[in-house]
Amino acid sequence: MDVFTTRSGEVRGRPAGRVPGVTAVLGIPYAAPPFGPRRFREPRQVAGWTGVRPCLAVGPVAPQSAELPGAPGWKPGDEDILTVNVWTPGGPGDALPVLVWIHGGAFAFGSSAQPDFDGAALAGLGLTVVSCNYRLGFEGFGHVPAGSPAAPGGNRDACPDNRGLLDQIAALEWVRDNIAAFGGAADRVTVAGQSAGATSIACLMAMDRARGLFGRAMLHSAVNSCATAASAARTTREVAEAAGIPATREALLAASPQTLVTASDTVVEACRRNPATGRRHHDPAIYGPVVDGTLLPADPLTAASEGLTASGVELLVCRTTEEYTLFEAVGSSADIGTEDRLGAFARDFGLPAALVRGYRDRAPGGSVHETYLAIRGDLLFAEYGDRLAEAHARAGGTAFLAHFDRRSGGSPARPVRAWHAADVPFAFGTLDDENVHFLVGGPPGDADRDLSARMMRSWAGFAGCGEPGWARIGAHGASGAHHWRTREEAGGLGPSPERNPCAGGLRALWREAGLPLLTP
Repeated sequence: MDVFTTRSGEVRGRPAGRVPGVTAVLGIPYAAPPFGPRRFREPRQVAGWTGVRPCLAVGPVAPQSAELPGAPGWKPGDEDILTVNVWTPGGPGDALPVLVWIHGGAFAFGSSAQPDFDGAALAGLGLTVVSCNYRLGFEGFGHVPAGSPAAPGGNRDACPDNRGLLDQIAALEWVRDNIAAFGGAADRVTVAGQSAGATSIACLMAMDRARGLFGRAMLHSAVNSCATAASAARTTREVAEAAGIPATREALLAASPQTLVTASDTVVEACRRNPATGRRHHDPAIYGPVVDGTLLPADPLTAASEGLTASGVELLVCRTTEEYTLFEAVGSSADIGTEDRLGAFARDFGLPAALVRGYRDRAPGGSVHETYLAIRGDLLFAEYGDRLAEAHARAGGTAFLAHFDRRSGGSPARPVRAWHAADVPFAFGTLDDENVHFLVGGPPGDADRDLSARMMRSWAGFAGCGEPGWARIGAHGASGAHHWRTREEAGGLGPSPERNPCAGGLRALWREAGLPLLTP
């Protein structure tokens, strides 16, 4: 079957190619283009069409400057960016479990077109897989000040914060209203994401607007970053200054998307180069969900701790064991190579000296920079993700926890690292795409394909019946995370200690120090 009927009209897909029996229907609009009179507004319903719309290729990506391997870049003038992709082995009446993927990218780059996110292999396991694009950067998360009532769209509520999250909700509403045509069950939806995508989902779990749109969530490497109203307003002032315009609604609406992308990149680079910018020097990501007290009532960890996320959503959290080593490899990590600079980093984030000493003591042969990478990764991803799962469980929710720790292969000159995003191609079954080989340390071997098959079955099991294959966290804390490793690696199947030399006892250090909630 290659023609499907949505509420907006008929769409035609094509065979997925590498997985027999799976149809890919790509670039389906789920909302109207968010530009022109709809710019900075909530997503609006897409106009219908007559005839059969060919949906054979992914749609345009959101405005950004990034050029990612194997994925299209953004071109000025691309406007029909709010699209979904569907991979399905079925058709009407099948009622298959649905997996909706939300990509990451620091809330500023990335798309559903990245080759590691091809859903065909997962669909081959009996899932209907959906991925979506959403607004990024200033278009999706920039704060737009209230305009004068006489100005176009001048009322305060016309340009809400968190437009990217509203796009994701619109995509989930599209799934609710249309997925049965593709063989999916609207009451069996699992939403999954990595990095900024995972934090987006954690936010959706706390938002009334998203209630009932999904029953399970998988968060891989959720990032500890949500803006406050004050920090979002500061970012707007900085971006407007870099663009050479006033920080007003009218001026921002008049500026082109390209202008705001370039200005945002200018602000990011200035933070990266200047240690005096404090926290932003270490993580010059300037956008994120805005805790506005209305649409997003609280940051995800606070919401989970207060029981706002536990009702009706089963949760699986996974993170890697060497998260921040990716950022060193791609040249975006701050150069922290002396004890003085390590101490300044700790002060910037309010981390006690005892925590830094604890990391140094547990890896006495490690360099200062390696200590920095370990602390930075735990602060931004690992400790945050573990706490999300544990808080959800303490509040009465169902939660599972996993750590990705595959490091087999490689060479002494280029060891394989269990770094940020390395787990995603394993979970999607896309290891053979050469565009992901940097992430996973080269072409896969048989042991890697076996690990990938196990991770895919786990995702399918959780999406299908809420069972990933190991025990859930108890209300009083984790009894041990599941560790994803190849069968050739020690302790490769099931709970076991992490091999990171810094890992032992670090949770106790963080419990004593407290985890600061970060703002972009």
